[in-house]
Amino acid sequence: MSKADTAIETFKQGFNCSQAVLSVFTEELGLDREAAARIASGFGGGIGHMAETCGAVTGAIMVIGLKKGMSIDGNTYKSNLLVYALVNDFVKKFTNRNRSINCHDLLGVDFNDQEAYREARKKGIFYTVCTKLVSDAVEIAEGIIK
Repeated sequence: MSKADTAIETFKQGFNCSQAVLSVFTEELGLDREAAARIASGFGGGIGHMAETCGAVTGAIMVIGLKKGMSIDGNTYKSNLLVYALVNDFVKKFTNRNRSINCHDLLGVDFNDQEAYREARKKGIFYTVCTKLVSDAVEIAEGIIK
């Protein structure tokens, strides 16, 4: 099973998009899967259910930072510059596939409107749209961190 498929299965188990994306990279990043799920938990629903930056995007950005980012034990500021460039590349590629990185734009749902949110859940929007976003984020992140 591919990382993207595993991330979709994780999402379908009830984890948010950010958790689903980050979780499939934990082994190669040397990160405890439980810790990763907790770290990413606040990023679902477009950061705290505010429909801002898509959770799949924030999960992928965490992956990029964990793989290529500056560390306390000696990496230099150049590592941050590299991460910024890689994140920009990720966002460009994700936007090319999905037109935005904003959860509200991607889903067309106002999370503050409880009736609209319930209707979107009833229609299965989160499973149809979010599973594609999770898959795209994983695929793009995989290519970038290699």
